[in-house]
Amino acid sequence: MKITRIPFGQVDGQPVDLFTLENDQGVTVKITNYGGTVTSIVVPDCDGNRGDIACGFDNLDGYFSAPYKANSPYFGCIVGRYAARIKDGVFAVDGHQYQVAKNNGPNHLHGGIVGFDKRVWGAETSAEVDASVLRLTLVSPDGEEGYPGTVKVTVEYRLTHDNELKIRYTAQADRATPLSLTNHTYFNLNGFTDRVLDHQVQIHSERYLVPDESNVPVGEERAVAGSACDFRQPRRLGDSFEELPNGFEHYYVFAAADGSVRKVAVFAEASSGRTLEVQTSEPGMLFYTGYYTSDDLARDDGTRFGQFRAFCCETSKYPNGPNIPGSPRSILQPGQQYDETTVFKFGWEKRG
Repeated sequence: MKITRIPFGQVDGQPVDLFTLENDQGVTVKITNYGGTVTSIVVPDCDGNRGDIACGFDNLDGYFSAPYKANSPYFGCIVGRYAARIKDGVFAVDGHQYQVAKNNGPNHLHGGIVGFDKRVWGAETSAEVDASVLRLTLVSPDGEEGYPGTVKVTVEYRLTHDNELKIRYTAQADRATPLSLTNHTYFNLNGFTDRVLDHQVQIHSERYLVPDESNVPVGEERAVAGSACDFRQPRRLGDSFEELPNGFEHYYVFAAADGSVRKVAVFAEASSGRTLEVQTSEPGMLFYTGYYTSDDLARDDGTRFGQFRAFCCETSKYPNGPNIPGSPRSILQPGQQYDETTVFKFGWEKRG
């Protein structure tokens, strides 16, 4: 196990670093403390060839380019204070109503104009016997982006010998506040040689949240049975696009919401032999297949991103959770410990 740290540039005069986590199986994960952003995930394929399966850039400037800022796809970053949308940018906590930025049409998205994805985090590293570890810390002051309370956040990225990228989020607040943290990495198991339509998908969920006309859930749940959203058994992703031409931006609800970590989804891609298993303690996952991702975005080596060329597994609290009665763990209370884990486990089938 190995972890290295090199300078990656500056943001508003603050130095930014790039951390490379490696294991002995050929998996390499690169993360910058600007936004806690995963910039690269290299994984072997069935022939032993290593390839990058994540959307990201090799230079910090890529995250500030005009095409990227115009499209704002949130490649690989930590999203907060609250992941996904909050309807009309309004919520109430302890009888007090708060108005936060409307940065996505009429709604609030991913923590606002300067969310956790646009902050420089403190960073510490350690190399353990069975893992390379990066710990990032951030203090979000009372009133930041309109949210109540000061929140202290720690995010631990742990790359293990078993090819798992474990992400643990912990936080404390001095006032009740909405909090839903997620990682926004986009995956393509074929290494961007093609779109993701031939991926086999399985999601262990019976229900999803129904969005309203502004694409925000308001509480209604719908069974996946008999619909294009049904991935209880493995299915080719592209087959659902005949009914859903815009693909997926669906929040799948998981049966257990007790905070235990369990397997919730499996993805497989035949040409590369790569697999991705998702485990989480979260009550659900926003599955997004990149309809809005700009075709103008690419790595320095020419690797092309774009529409339907990658998918996200945004494990998190309910979108618009502060406004949905009974939404699990959407409000962090003072004295409570926020503690959630998501695991991305990579695999590959060797030929011969």
